[in-house]
Amino acid sequence: MIKGYCDTKFQKVYDAFSDAIESGFETGAALAIEHKGKMIINLWGGYQDAKKTKAWEEDTLVNVFSVTKGVTATCISRLIDQGKLDPNKRVGHYWPEYSCNGKEDTKVSDLLCHRAAMFGFKGGIPQGSFQDWDQFVEQLQSQTPYSKPGISQGYHALTFGWLVGELIRRVDGRSVGQYFREEIAAPLKIDFHIGLAEENFSRCAEMLMIERDNIKLPGEFIKYVPNFFLPEKLKNFKTALLSGDFLEAFQEREGDNANYVNSLDWRIAEIPSANGHGTAKSLARLYGILSNGCAREGVSIMSEDTLQHAITPHSNGPDSVLFGAPIKFGLGYELAQGIATLGNISPTLNNKMFGHAGVGGAVAFGDPEKGLGYGFICNQQHIPRELYRTSNQLTKELYSVIVNA
Repeated sequence: MIKGYCDTKFQKVYDAFSDAIESGFETGAALAIEHKGKMIINLWGGYQDAKKTKAWEEDTLVNVFSVTKGVTATCISRLIDQGKLDPNKRVGHYWPEYSCNGKEDTKVSDLLCHRAAMFGFKGGIPQGSFQDWDQFVEQLQSQTPYSKPGISQGYHALTFGWLVGELIRRVDGRSVGQYFREEIAAPLKIDFHIGLAEENFSRCAEMLMIERDNIKLPGEFIKYVPNFFLPEKLKNFKTALLSGDFLEAFQEREGDNANYVNSLDWRIAEIPSANGHGTAKSLARLYGILSNGCAREGVSIMSEDTLQHAITPHSNGPDSVLFGAPIKFGLGYELAQGIATLGNISPTLNNKMFGHAGVGGAVAFGDPEKGLGYGFICNQQHIPRELYRTSNQLTKELYSVIVNA
């Protein structure tokens, strides 16, 4: 059963969301969309758990994985706006211990747009608690990069959180979770958390994850095709596949399984790249504010000029971790041009979508040209080729109305 509200002009969006739930493709999910400061869609349905005993509610939280990176990027842009952080300065200016073993010339912007060549833990992910921030930071600051920083793009799936989070801590003194809560979430009533308090566990949905052994890397046959038979994009794909960077960036710890993301340790820890928990409404509100002047009710997140700089492409791929994909990044934000994880819309729209997608299927973005804030969350992970099927269908129907309005 679908609950909530949907403006009648967006009936096709409602139908697409309802079909995803009623067909069983999504176990539980929520969708919220703001348009020019007004919440036009706020829907939820399905179940929070695998046994389907607990209905999804409006305030249900779920782990949105890398959607968290967009929230962390917002914190970074606020610090830039305040003059506390310069993306063109070396990381070592703010974090002296980082400036060693080939990382001396790494710029802040390299960390933000995945060009720091630090996309994995060379000694394996530390085995202690994810709540032990220092052990992750100390391992990263002492290791050598995988290649020369600033030269190529490789998605920092997990390490982004500790690298950028430590930068925030060095500049501001607060953790990312505390900074976001005090500077943005509380003043603007945004129900999103980096580091989940136990008092919120009762409304947190269970993530239903695919075991890694059941996920096959795409197109492995291409490794055996000579380069002269391949167009440029497939050459990039082959190079990335042979590099093994994907396996480095998406390492698993010995003893952990896919269900670890539902553990107390994972939920409580602050991992600013991967374990934010929030509602669809909160994400739509955050990106709705950013897409409509960056301020609401007397509270400003940053200037519009700062946001514009942050959502300008700073790195254009090909991405060595994500199989040579032409993903574009701003200063921490994923940009819509080049890949469809932010939405299935026509490339002729020349859109300005910015935000981030997560490996669980969640997607959140803003679009200043259209005044949109979008948040889709779910708790059923799908195989790679269907990971964003629901969200892409929703955005296709959304833009078909917005563009023709």
